Amino acid sequence: MSFDVICFDCDSTLSKIEGIDELARRVGLGEEMSKLTELAMNGIVPLEAVYERRLSLIRPDQAGIDWLADLYIAEIVDGVKDVFAALLAQDKTVHIISGGLRQAILPLADYLGLPESHVHAVNIYFNEDGSYRDYELDSPLARTGGKAVVVGSLKGQGSLVMIGDGKTDLEAKQAGATVLGFGGVVDRAIVRELADFYTTEPSLLSVLEHIF
Repeated sequence: MSFDVICFDCDSTLSKIEGIDELARRVGLGEEMSKLTELAMNGIVPLEAVYERRLSLIRPDQAGIDWLADLYIAEIVDGVKDVFAALLAQDKTVHIISGGLRQAILPLADYLGLPESHVHAVNIYFNEDGSYRDYELDSPLARTGGKAVVVGSLKGQGSLVMIGDGKTDLEAKQAGATVLGFGGVVDRAIVRELADFYTTEPSLLSVLEHIF
């Protein structure tokens, strides 16, 4: 099946890391945050139950976000650069839809040739001294069902596939999208069971056969 619009999750899909967990580790809260992330990504607790709690504990500053932006690129999943180059060469419309922090993801998107307008994630706000102030409280991507909202806003551009590793990526089905589960970094049983297609190959190149 060929799709017009290809959407990717970021964490554990385009990059091997979970950004919020890395920020937590940086300030000595790694183990606690990883547990919260797993609960949300496996659909055991709703995303909004952990989102604010994680950020209020970590309080990531500007320096932390810049550090994470570099780490996203350093830990890029095998094949990602080639996949994006292939899709863009075919004039496919490509988006990143993530519950992660937008300012940390934008440099990765730029590295892959995507404009900022094609990055849908949660904005973070800083005080003048670069310390943490707040995040985009009304972002749909900071709550359960948010990816369905964003995917729904893109459906007018043509047939759409969402590629990702977590329970939140399955929400795209609510908006009529096809979901391709990527288990190359983290293999989640619920995604394996409910995605329309699923791959555990470590390279993202394995998704191309399903989207061209």
